[in-house]
Amino acid sequence: MLDNNQLLRFTTAGSVDDGKSTLIGRLLYDSKSIFEDQLEAIEHTSKKKGHDGVDLALFTDGLRDEREQGITIDVAYRYFTTPKRKFIIADTPGHIQYTRNMVTGASTANAAIILVDARHGVIEQTRRHAFIASLLQIPHIIVCINKMDLVDFSEEAYEKVINEFEEFSSKLLVRDIRFIPISALLGDNVVNRSKNMEWYQGAPLLHTLETMHISSDINKVDARFPVQTVLRPQSEDDNRDYRGYAGRIASGVFRPGDEVTVMPSGFTSKIKSIDTFNGQVEEAFAPMSVSITLEDDIDISRGDMIVRSKNKPESSQDLEVMLCWLNNSPAKPRAKYTIKHTSNDQTAMINDVIYKIDINTLDRNSTSKEICMNDICKVKIRTTKPLMIDSYRENRTTGSIILVDNMTNETVAAGMIV
Repeated sequence: MLDNNQLLRFTTAGSVDDGKSTLIGRLLYDSKSIFEDQLEAIEHTSKKKGHDGVDLALFTDGLRDEREQGITIDVAYRYFTTPKRKFIIADTPGHIQYTRNMVTGASTANAAIILVDARHGVIEQTRRHAFIASLLQIPHIIVCINKMDLVDFSEEAYEKVINEFEEFSSKLLVRDIRFIPISALLGDNVVNRSKNMEWYQGAPLLHTLETMHISSDINKVDARFPVQTVLRPQSEDDNRDYRGYAGRIASGVFRPGDEVTVMPSGFTSKIKSIDTFNGQVEEAFAPMSVSITLEDDIDISRGDMIVRSKNKPESSQDLEVMLCWLNNSPAKPRAKYTIKHTSNDQTAMINDVIYKIDINTLDRNSTSKEICMNDICKVKIRTTKPLMIDSYRENRTTGSIILVDNMTNETVAAGMIV
């Protein structure tokens, strides 16, 4: 049975005019997740634009520039709830110049919805979005083959797109890929089953999202607890000697009595108690926020990591990272950046660009060393002090980093540790 409080984050991606905004509008409209005043405003705007009915795309195209151009240029987050689950949607742009926006929107997603126009099939941007989804290790991909009404709800057109996508995706590392034929405009197979495609025996999109199993997506094996702050109340008599290490569990499970090691110092101890806002618990797991107390008095500060003694992350100053450059200005050679990894901030430098990925062909270019906005490349990074890392493939929390420009305090890049 599903926990109706379980949150599923999904991102939508597709080429321009594939119908992403219309699809999200249809999801919100048919699941009755739109406030009356919003609906009235959109109905009024739709009439002004000369539409007979409600223009569903207007529910998500909130920026004036987008509405005037009829395109999505920013990551728009939408929230809705059904009796079975809560959802956060990241509506990301389809243009090549907004690759960074897709990376931002997809970085925390459980699932990616990739729209394909049934008339055009798998195109360059479809491959690009599927590649980024696999690079970000999004566990589930739903390929929505849209505009089936424009190909007379043809099963052959649907099968043709599946064959094209599977031929390409066989090179990608994605565990779960599903295909759904839809018409976002008419609502076929979005919230309700389509009467026009009785040959399709699968579930509609909303039911697929509501029943998708995501609990196993969290790494429950590698226990990682990055310390954010040390709690020393020193107030009431009961808490005078309390020393708790507070933070958010990145992965794994912790229990009182577990033997743990504090990194990078290497000191070992046992967990004395695990405290939450609602009192002590006998078990804590990701992504709970807790305070852990230890049986021994160890010098621990922000940026340290509490791990299981028999299952430690790698401690390293030299990282190989798949980097997406987010900033308008290119990377400066030999410049120093602040690297943020879990609760640990260090100074870092990009030592070498191993290769850049041509986002159109997915070819690797090992000759170009300049990193510009929207570039995705594999780089070597050197930090001033060791970080406690896992590969991004094993752990999306301890395997991810961001780089911040020390002068402007802007986030310039996001990376996945290889």
